Amino acid sequence: MHSLKVNKSFVHKIATAASVLTFLALSACGQSAEQTATPVTETANAEPVTVVFYEGARLIVGDGSEPIENSVFSVDSGHFVAVGTAGELTIPEGATRIDLSGMTVMPTIIDTHTHLSVTREALLDDLQRRAYFGVSATLSMGADGPGAPLEMRDEVIPDAALYQSAGHGITAPEPGRRVVHWVTNEEEARQAVQTEAARNVDVIKLWVDDRDGQFEQLSPEIYGAAIDEAHQNNIRVSSHQYELVDAKGLVRAGVDIFAHGVRDQDIDDEFVDMVKQRPNLVLIPNLPERGVPTDLDWLTGSIPDAVLNGLQENNTDNPEAQEMFNIQARNLARLSDEGMTITVGTDGNRPWGPHIEMEDMVASGMTPAQVLVAATKNGAALMELDDRGTIEVAKVADFIVLAANPLDDINNTRKISTVYLSGKEVDRAGISARWNDL
Repeated sequence: MHSLKVNKSFVHKIATAASVLTFLALSACGQSAEQTATPVTETANAEPVTVVFYEGARLIVGDGSEPIENSVFSVDSGHFVAVGTAGELTIPEGATRIDLSGMTVMPTIIDTHTHLSVTREALLDDLQRRAYFGVSATLSMGADGPGAPLEMRDEVIPDAALYQSAGHGITAPEPGRRVVHWVTNEEEARQAVQTEAARNVDVIKLWVDDRDGQFEQLSPEIYGAAIDEAHQNNIRVSSHQYELVDAKGLVRAGVDIFAHGVRDQDIDDEFVDMVKQRPNLVLIPNLPERGVPTDLDWLTGSIPDAVLNGLQENNTDNPEAQEMFNIQARNLARLSDEGMTITVGTDGNRPWGPHIEMEDMVASGMTPAQVLVAATKNGAALMELDDRGTIEVAKVADFIVLAANPLDDINNTRKISTVYLSGKEVDRAGISARWNDL
């Protein structure tokens, strides 16, 4: 798996800033800083104070813990330096202070299942639009062929989400559909994995689906060979599957990530027991449309009018879609209740999609708190972004400032005031202006 290139000079700055804050906090409490922190020596060439303090917000850490009311947190060199409540920290002279009273802060959102553009210019636009909606990282699942600009995964792009890719996915031949790796035997499956491993992809994507009887799908022997080959190359495997019988087969074969839930029927006790035996198995639900009219007015001014009008035209009552949604909603609720790790994914290229998916996940029976963990901490873990996903000291300062509390109503994730990536405010106005000029 590729590694994002980062500037490691922040480590020294974080340590220095943390030492200063520890000294000041202990001094305010009448304690000796020398007992617990490295003393900071002032010199004639001392750098100016660059730490920024954010005060007064309700802070959702992202790990499922209770929110911190009237919080104070600080950011320096793109990372969180201190996190606490008002009165716990003494703010040094010269530090920038930003008042967030009445606001709610949460980690940025991570979308673990998308299908992004495959040219550099279009992909850059995709990633910046995601930043506008508070999405800081995304995993493109299986449609990134040989010409896709995978090198962008290692680039730090202003006002843009991070990007990972499953490269070109693997399926049985599907004439008339998207051409990826079409394989018909175990040897071809292993070769396809080797081809993608040479591209240093982040995961391998499999499709195990006969598309309503149109095609012959991958057999257990073939997808088992692909999973085995991927694991020999230290690459995890995600699967698109539709039926419960295939989900069980994939678990037996060692799949790591379900890129969809079971869609043909309610899951049974056997499947739940199988999942519980695999604590590292992850589910990306990718729920279908609910089939009921929902509020889309929040998108006004954020996307082109023509796009919004198209969404509104399809925003109707659809009993067939409701039935399909209800099956997957019940399955998601049961697996969540059983403790399976859940993330957020949208299976497309709609930058605002995670906000709709989170609403649907709550409609399925998950609590807003559970959904926020899925959208932040769990998503970061799936993408192996160990320095992101929660608001904690030394992690990258990716966060959203909201005008309302999503723990009260998950749709409040849409009430975005500002987005910060690596401690820098995203130019949402500029992104929106470019979008609406199209």
